[in-house]
Amino acid sequence: MPATYEDRQLFIDGRDTASAAERRMDVIDPSTGNVLTTAPLGDATDIDAAVAAARRAFDEGPWPRMSGRERGRILHRVADLIRERADELVELESRDVGKPVTLARHVDVETAAQQFEYCSALAQTLDGSVRDTPIPVLAYTRREPLGVVGAITPFNFPLILSSSKIAAALAAGNTVVHKPADDTPLSALFMARLLVDAGVPAGVLNVVTGTGPEAGDALLRHPGVDKIAFTGSTAVGRLAASVAGEHLKPVTMELGGNGAHLVFADADIEAAVGAVIKAFVFNTGQFCMAGPRLLVAAEVHDAVVEVLRQAVPGVPLGDPQDPVTVIGPMAGDQHRKKVEEYVALARQEGGRIVTGGGRPELTGDLAGGFYVEPTVITGLPADSRVVNEEVFGPVLTVQSFAGEDEAVTLANSTAYGLAAGLHTRDLARAHRVAERLDAGIVWVNDWAMLDPAVPFGGVKQSGFGREYGPEALEAYTKTRSVVISLPTPAQEES
Repeated sequence: MPATYEDRQLFIDGRDTASAAERRMDVIDPSTGNVLTTAPLGDATDIDAAVAAARRAFDEGPWPRMSGRERGRILHRVADLIRERADELVELESRDVGKPVTLARHVDVETAAQQFEYCSALAQTLDGSVRDTPIPVLAYTRREPLGVVGAITPFNFPLILSSSKIAAALAAGNTVVHKPADDTPLSALFMARLLVDAGVPAGVLNVVTGTGPEAGDALLRHPGVDKIAFTGSTAVGRLAASVAGEHLKPVTMELGGNGAHLVFADADIEAAVGAVIKAFVFNTGQFCMAGPRLLVAAEVHDAVVEVLRQAVPGVPLGDPQDPVTVIGPMAGDQHRKKVEEYVALARQEGGRIVTGGGRPELTGDLAGGFYVEPTVITGLPADSRVVNEEVFGPVLTVQSFAGEDEAVTLANSTAYGLAAGLHTRDLARAHRVAERLDAGIVWVNDWAMLDPAVPFGGVKQSGFGREYGPEALEAYTKTRSVVISLPTPAQEES
C-alpha cells in the first residue's frame, strides 16, 4: 500500500497528533467498497487542542504580523507545491472520493493551486482608505484579520472547497481549524503538511478529522473560534448558522443547490446538450452547483430529450483510475441509496425514465463500488419532490416551458438559488433572463465556468456570503476605524 494510505493522525500545531480518545474510522474507496485506510475520530478534546494552537499562532505567532507581501510569497509557494505534488493529490482525491483521475488532475488539483495563487496576490491588497470628513480629523480605516476561523467542508470536493476557505482566510492573516468531511479526510491531512513545507508557521492550519455531531459541533460551539466558514447541506447549514448566531460569530454559508438549466429554441442545440450533460454528470452529480433541472422550450423539448436518450448512456462510466472515465461512483453507499430512493419516487410521481434508473453492471473489484447510472426523467409535475429537492446525484429532470416568463417562473420555483444557466443566441435575452434568475451565479451558453477571480455563493436557502474573488477576503477581515484629532491653529491657541 502506498505511503499516502498509511493510517494517519490529526494535524495540530504543525505536527501529527494522536486523537485524545484514540478512536478511528474507516476511509472507504467508493469505487470498490473496500477500506482504504483509517483516520482519527476526533472529538471535543481534540478541537480544544486545535483551537488552542490556532489561538497561540494568532495571538503570539508571526503570521498575522507579516506583511501581506510576505504571506503572499508563502501562499504562492503552496500553489507551486500543489503542482509539484499533483500526482499524489490526484491519487488521494480519486481513491478517497471516487473521483475520475482526469477530473481530479485538471479540475480539483489545478483549481486548488489557482486558489492559493490568486489569494497570494490578494494578500497584498488589504488596503484601508482615508475618509474625508467635515470635522478636523484624519480618519482612516484598516482591514484586519478576524482571528481563529473554523472551516467545515463536505465530501464532494474536499480539496477545492477546503482550499477556497483556507487560502482566503490565511491571505487575510487568520489562523484556521479545519474539520473535513468524515467520508473524505485524506487530502485535508495531506494539505496541512504541504502548507508547513511551504513555510506556513506551526499552528496556523490545524486539521481535526471526525464526525459532524462530535468534532463539527464542538468546532461550531467553541468560544475560541471567531468565525465559521461552512459548506454543506442546507439542513446542516441551518443548524450551523443557528449555533453561530447563539455565539454571535460571523458565518459564511455555501449550502445546497438545485440549479435550473434553460434551453431556448434559438440555442445551439448541440452545444447546449453537451453543457446539459456536463452539468448533471460532473462529479457524478455530487455538485452543489449542478444543473439537475433542465427546462426546455416546448418546440425543441422532444428533440432535446431524444438526443439525451442517445447520448447519456455513452458517457464513460467506470474505474476512476482509467483516464477516459467521466462518471465514477457515488462517494458512499448512503449517497447512492439516497439517489436510488429519488429515482423510485420519480416513478411513483408519474415520471418516465428516459435512460438509466438503475445500477450499472460492473465486474471485478468495481462490482462492490457505489455506482448508479446517469438518469434522465421526463413527465414529472412542477411540484414533484424530485424536481424541487436536491438529489445530489447524476439525475436530470426535464420540463418544458412555453415562453420566457414561464421559464423564469419555473427556474425560480425552488427554495434554492446557488447556480443557474441558460442557452440562447439572443444577446438581449441572455442579459434579460440572467438578471431575473434567483441565483448567485448565472452561466450563459455553458455550465460550471469557474475561476478564483469570479465570486460565487447562494441566495435563498443556498446560503449567504461569497467564495472566490476579492469578495472572499472581505468575509475574513474586520474593519477598524482610526480617527485622529487635528485641531486648527486657533483651537490650539485657545
